[in-house]
Amino acid sequence: MSQWPATKARQVLAALERLGWQVARTRGSHRLLVRLGWRPYLFAYHDNEEIGPKALARLARLTGLEPGDL
Repeated sequence: MSQWPATKARQVLAALERLGWQVARTRGSHRLLVRLGWRPYLFAYHDNEEIGPKALARLARLTGLEPGDL
């Protein structure tokens, strides 16, 4: 079993903001997130959309998110 639970996109975005990521710009459901020392990340999920374990693992690798942050 994966260490990542399926989670709503709005909860993931809130966790990223707690980690220091900021929304630089928004166009529809696409949000460009920036954080000092990291490459920009395009968060392209609707708020009510469920993000699965595989997608969360990939997102975590690119943003520094950990299962305990959710």
